[in-house]
Amino acid sequence: MNRTSQILTVLAKAVASALLASAAQAAVLPAHQTSSSWYTSAASDISAKAMTTPRTGTAKNVILFVGDGMGVSTLTAARIYQGQKKAGNQGGEENRLSFETFPYSALSKTYSVNQQTPDSAPTMTAMVTGVKTEDGMISVSADSIRANCESSKGNELVSALELAEAKGKATGVISTARVTHATPAATYAKSPERNWEADSNLTAEAKANGCHDIAYQLVMTPPGDGLEVALGGGRSYFLPNTTTDGEGTKGRRKDDMDLTSQWTTRFTNAAYVWNAEQFAAVDVATTDHLLGLFEGSHMQYEADRADDLGGEPSLAEMTSKALDLLAKNQNGYFLMVEAGRIDHAHHAGNAVRALADTVALSDAVAAAVAKVNLDETLIIVTADHSHVFTIAGYPARGNPILGLVHDPDDTEIRPTPSLAADGLPYTTLGYTNGPGAKNGPRADLSVIDTAGLDFMQQAQVPLGSETHAGEDVAIYAIGPGAHLFQGSVEQHQIFHVINQAGDLGGTKY
Repeated sequence: MNRTSQILTVLAKAVASALLASAAQAAVLPAHQTSSSWYTSAASDISAKAMTTPRTGTAKNVILFVGDGMGVSTLTAARIYQGQKKAGNQGGEENRLSFETFPYSALSKTYSVNQQTPDSAPTMTAMVTGVKTEDGMISVSADSIRANCESSKGNELVSALELAEAKGKATGVISTARVTHATPAATYAKSPERNWEADSNLTAEAKANGCHDIAYQLVMTPPGDGLEVALGGGRSYFLPNTTTDGEGTKGRRKDDMDLTSQWTTRFTNAAYVWNAEQFAAVDVATTDHLLGLFEGSHMQYEADRADDLGGEPSLAEMTSKALDLLAKNQNGYFLMVEAGRIDHAHHAGNAVRALADTVALSDAVAAAVAKVNLDETLIIVTADHSHVFTIAGYPARGNPILGLVHDPDDTEIRPTPSLAADGLPYTTLGYTNGPGAKNGPRADLSVIDTAGLDFMQQAQVPLGSETHAGEDVAIYAIGPGAHLFQGSVEQHQIFHVINQAGDLGGTKY
């Protein structure tokens, strides 16, 4: 290198150093930025996350919460819905559901073996067995044929609840749907057809080849020494069709079996309850097996629960009492809790009931967190699938989540609603398809109470029942093994986290 080149190289380095020094000085953040509440709150949150140490011990207890149909848009809308009911809220958007504070999260891919957009049977099967299957089938592999009993023989899958029973743990299922419905059933039953909930639903082929209905399996052929807790709806599926229950619902069973009586005779220190008063009176200290069936079919929506004839406990109350009972087992427990009616409200195109039931799930999670030792309890909150539920337009911050879209005017909400191309207002919440779609011109929503309990959000494609959607759903987790939920995961990995964190005795890792 000649003298001129050396001089140029030195000059270039000097210039580069000066530019870097200048950039560093320019990168100093101004006080009005670092003093902003947005900046300081986010910095505090990140600092707290940086201090989080994963709990890597064994999960003595596992609680799996499932919001049926609780997609990400449902979470967002429910967060705002709950937030706007709080005194002194800043619009509601800043609110968090109880489980949204959990330190670990992931996205779950929900497709089944044969469908891009699944139902609850294969998705829950994936979560509790570690194996994906086809739609409509409960804890049997995809080598089975739907609704064919003989094909399911030898293709049964073992669930996390069954593994817990084999380890001597207490087990329980809770649902605001029927306890024989797809999500709870996948934990304790095997069936190539999710609709075989009572013997009256069985086909001649199923009976000939020895398949039993789901209610029968819960009571008569349960895993281990039987579930310690089963709470939810579906009373008529346990009663003979010659009887009528306390709320006037006729039983569905043709085999003349009263499975509620079988429960109290087959299990020790067993109790059966069907209303809120009886539920409240249950003495956990003297009860080892509790069956509560609070409706002939599904339980009431949270928004309608106060009007129920016999009275019903809330999802949080059922969760709390179940944990008190299960905690008596020194070996630990496995509990599945489903907010099953989020899904049903969405199918009906009725956002307000779906959001109220999502908030009820959040309350149940909070009740569980308050009761357990998180150093030995893994809590997972997720969904089986989502719905075609949308949050649309450009509503101002603080715009009522159930209301019409009003654009912002700087920091204020414009008094008149935004208008669509047809000259009519529209709501923030809507559905891609469902019963809210009408032939002909849209209704003028300015003269309708869009926050009313029975209001159906408008939809684009007319269907008698709104459909599930196929996008990923969220997973939130806390406790031992929770850190294993990261990034985008296959839905059946949830089982493997439970199995590994809880040392349940499945495949060794």
